[in-house]
Amino acid sequence: MANFSRYAIYYAPAPGSVLDRFGATMLGYDAHQGIDLPFTDGIAVPDWHELTQDPRKYGFHATLKAPMALAPDRREDELIAACAAFAAKPRVVPAIKPVVDTIEGFVAIIPVSPTAALEGFAADCVRDFDAFRAPLTEEDRARRNPSDLTPRQRDYLDRWGYPYVFEQFRFHMTLTGRLDVKRREPIIAMLQQRFHDTGLRELTIDRIALFRQSGANARFQIIGQWPLTA
Repeated sequence: MANFSRYAIYYAPAPGSVLDRFGATMLGYDAHQGIDLPFTDGIAVPDWHELTQDPRKYGFHATLKAPMALAPDRREDELIAACAAFAAKPRVVPAIKPVVDTIEGFVAIIPVSPTAALEGFAADCVRDFDAFRAPLTEEDRARRNPSDLTPRQRDYLDRWGYPYVFEQFRFHMTLTGRLDVKRREPIIAMLQQRFHDTGLRELTIDRIALFRQSGANARFQIIGQWPLTA
């Protein structure tokens, strides 16, 4: 793990929006303000704090460009300027029909089905910001458990610093850590009902946010956000 700041480019909903409040109060952390929040009322899961420990560290988000240390010749202000320029470029703004379901053992908001606009947008983020990424250290590479990855995912890890890019990308906004199979069904049902109650039937991926982690044990916090230009 690098002993200096890391940055990530994520989708995060607009501050104060219904989706933002849903995710922040389910995780107990507001990444816009960098503060803890009380959990939403009525969660009948005694160890909910522990079940949400992993996603709480990163804040409520969907990964577009995975956490990275800055290349030695790059600065934070340059990355901020690049984010603004990326968002200003006209594009088809992706939209999905969101549902709560499991992905790789954890519960997340995911699309009912993938869309070409979303996959293309995510791929652009991977490519356009890669010049800011420092090469992976051996320790960082080992954390991805490369022996558990497919050959294509290992190639992506070595080339792009993250195995789940391009056709391996799956949009998700994580709500729990990995759950034992026996525990999943009631927790999924609870989160599905709570998400249904928000009334969100379509989600427009209308912005990017720059998150910064100031140290190895720190939580990620939003330091800038930019609406996309349609």
